[in-house]
Amino acid sequence: MLNIIEHGPVREIRLQRPPVNALDPALVDALRDALETAGREADGVVLSGRDGMFSAGLDVPTLLALDSDAMGAFWRAFEALLRTIACMPVPTATAITGHSPAGGAVMALFTDYRVMSRGDYRIGLNETQVGLALPDFIHEALVRLVGAHRAERMIVSGALLSPDQALDHQLVDALADDAEATVTAAVNWCEQLLKLPRRTMLANRATMRRSLTELFEHERDEADFLGVWFSDETQATLRALVARLKKK
Repeated sequence: MLNIIEHGPVREIRLQRPPVNALDPALVDALRDALETAGREADGVVLSGRDGMFSAGLDVPTLLALDSDAMGAFWRAFEALLRTIACMPVPTATAITGHSPAGGAVMALFTDYRVMSRGDYRIGLNETQVGLALPDFIHEALVRLVGAHRAERMIVSGALLSPDQALDHQLVDALADDAEATVTAAVNWCEQLLKLPRRTMLANRATMRRSLTELFEHERDEADFLGVWFSDETQATLRALVARLKKK
């Protein structure tokens, strides 16, 4: 599910769950464990995917088969994964090596830096299009990154952006020509930070990320999310999505 690649002091954690790196319970748990380990062992961390696909987001076909208790456990695990990303003690970058809708884009929000591959790819929080409401803490993370007005336009419409549009909207920080160059750029960004005085760099990083890490200071009740997930409208929309995907 994951491929760990060492770039000197920077550890790359590459999603490797074919065909689209969709987030199921096992991948979410494995990724959280790998990040926690990297936070103890590496000086910088890069999240990456395969050429053409970072992550397609939640594994909807798998999750639709879960009952309320199992889905609640998954949502708590996914939120814990996002908390782990946000609270990493070392610099983190996302190498967005291709498509990154929904959950893929959400994970990238919580890292320090985002590089996306140029190409016919799309990124964005398209939850509205599939019948899901964004939790407040994800909305606030997006506002922190792109500003309130752009976040409103993106979330309400569920827009998926091209790499150039994502850069213009400040959803990503830089573009690279292909997957390999995207990973290299993300690693290089981490390495540049590691050349700075370590103690002060990490202290200033923690200060500037406080508005992000504070989003996880209080436990949340997953009841609101489950209420939307199991609503008739959302279930019908998600099942229609799965049916369309099966035809491709």
